[in-house]
Amino acid sequence: MTDSPLFYQAGPALPEVSHAEGVTLWDTHGKEYLDGCSGAISCNLGHGRQDIRDAMLAQLDRVAFTYRTQFESAPALALGHALVELTGGALEKVFFVSSGSEAVESALKLARQYFVAIGEPRRRRFVSLRPSYHGSTLGALGVTGYRPLEAPFTDLTHASLKVPGPDFYRHRDADDDAHVDRVLAETRAAMEAAGPESIIAFVLEPVGGASTGARQLGERYLKGIRALCDEAGCLLILDEVLTGVGRTGAWFAWQHYDVVPDLLATAKGLGAGYYPVGALLARDDIVAAVMAAGGFQHGHTYAGNPLACATGLAVIEAIRREGLLANTRARGEQLGAGLRALAGRYPWVGQVRGLGLLWGVELVADPVTREPFPAAQNRFAQITALAREAGLLIYPRRTLDGVAGDHFLVTPPLTITAAEVETLLERLARAMARFDRALADEAAAPNARPTEVRPS
Repeated sequence: MTDSPLFYQAGPALPEVSHAEGVTLWDTHGKEYLDGCSGAISCNLGHGRQDIRDAMLAQLDRVAFTYRTQFESAPALALGHALVELTGGALEKVFFVSSGSEAVESALKLARQYFVAIGEPRRRRFVSLRPSYHGSTLGALGVTGYRPLEAPFTDLTHASLKVPGPDFYRHRDADDDAHVDRVLAETRAAMEAAGPESIIAFVLEPVGGASTGARQLGERYLKGIRALCDEAGCLLILDEVLTGVGRTGAWFAWQHYDVVPDLLATAKGLGAGYYPVGALLARDDIVAAVMAAGGFQHGHTYAGNPLACATGLAVIEAIRREGLLANTRARGEQLGAGLRALAGRYPWVGQVRGLGLLWGVELVADPVTREPFPAAQNRFAQITALAREAGLLIYPRRTLDGVAGDHFLVTPPLTITAAEVETLLERLARAMARFDRALADEAAAPNARPTEVRPS
């Protein structure tokens, strides 16, 4: 449709969706696509769920919207209790929002207000990783480390102190433990130079998302950061917008490592694509201090509305009822083994990494030096287009601060079956074979321009 009034990001024309069921979508021409990335790593239960529809309709028949300062609602209370239970009671308070960016923004503001409330207003800085992604609102963008997203707004955002996280693929230290120790030492030095008394919180994803292609930080590093935060007297904010509510095979990724945050942001999988809903979870004492000082000076119109909360509650109940955490772990092992087998066929696959049903595949021009492809070649977009042609949706991004490197995420719904994983791998294999042939053709004709595909 050439005269569409809609605009998002630059890219090729997109097919128009017709309908969807389970892990499959169809466009208006009848072409079928396996949803290998759960949309934006959010449609965690797949499409066309009758149980979620029933829960939403039942709530619509009662009341769709109430404002949080005028009424409590049974769905909001129930979902709040459910989320606290999912943390094992480690985080006792919940503030609802509608998106991941809002959840992170809320965490930043609550953390700052907490220190103002307890008489430490000199704490004005956040620490975060480069690369990283934490959202598109100005506060969340300030803690994001992804240069193309930051560039137009650097003079508007309150930028965080950016430090490197561990990179277990590219480091040149003696071993992984030595690498983590060096990164932690560099982080400590950066925090000391900035002044520990000026730091509000450290913000990070316990397992990387789109900005790093499922890069894992590991228990040694995460416990090291928790210790640095305790030493500096600052808070630890974990961004589990993408990893939360089952994506990694646990309710939250931090539970794999037993590193408890002070504040937690989650969204995406909480609504599973059926309705926008997210949440900020916090320690009770943090909230108590803020409330005693006059309340949390923050909020959104749709925060905690009954329809959103009824949807989130139905999602959690479905994950429990259907044993989807166990399915995520089992299918994740199957998917990971399949991706590693595919990677073994091609030298341009640098690394396959993942946890649960969150997997990243990094592409490189040279497997020995681990040199990325030239950014202008847009290899991440090329392989994504080939996968789409094969009937598979994957999620592409750049690995190295958004300016270089290529990776794609494979993150199917938590409901995916063993047979559907095999179909996913078969379609990806076809796309990878075509990509390999294109590289061979370019090598045979070195003066020819690479196949031009614009990023999606």
